[in-house]
Amino acid sequence: MKIKHVALIMDGNGRWAKQRGLPRIEGHRNGVKKVNEIIDAALEHRLKAVTFYTFSMENWRRPKAEINALMGLLKNFIKSEMKRLHSKNIVFRAVGAIEMLPSGVKKVISEFEELTRNNTGLIVSSALSYGGRAEIVNAIKGILEKGVQPEDVNEELVASCLYTAGIPDPDLIIRTSGEMRLSNFLLWQSAYTEFYFTDIHWPDFGREEFKAAVDEYKRRERRFGALSDEEDSR
Repeated sequence: MKIKHVALIMDGNGRWAKQRGLPRIEGHRNGVKKVNEIIDAALEHRLKAVTFYTFSMENWRRPKAEINALMGLLKNFIKSEMKRLHSKNIVFRAVGAIEMLPSGVKKVISEFEELTRNNTGLIVSSALSYGGRAEIVNAIKGILEKGVQPEDVNEELVASCLYTAGIPDPDLIIRTSGEMRLSNFLLWQSAYTEFYFTDIHWPDFGREEFKAAVDEYKRRERRFGALSDEEDSR
């Protein structure tokens, strides 16, 4: 079964660090190192898109020192990897309430998006200051501001007003570290998404684990509400 888009909830950085007696930031620092590995894996599998749940709207409630450290890691990652990823023909997109991010982070995001705008390869999205409910509310506001009549509202219009407009819905969402919930991630887009949960913490999740998740997806049968050929023949 062909797979186009994989989204990842990168959970377990703090738990990974705690198990090793390290500060939480060390978990985040090691987690960042895995992003390139997964991007390379997505390229190997010839995906059209990969999306990372990098920083949720709820993450703003964390201690200020941790937020500042996370923003620093994000900024440094983009600055150090921008040219390398551009050379791989990837298209970078940041999705979420980007206006809430620090000015220095917004600046490097804008530079990365502009640099890769005309590329034609893998779409790498980073969900930043992102919340699925807020995204839907934002889309509704946009529709109302356009003065669209109720009878003209349909799924295609709503999808076109989401942060992820133009990106295919995820075929598979992977969540690491044992939790089994969406946590306000891609609520509209995941209507028919398959899920893969693993106990492995994000800093230990690499190319082989990604392949295992994709292989598991390919063994599944997606019906989208219809019957399988076997059931239909009964």
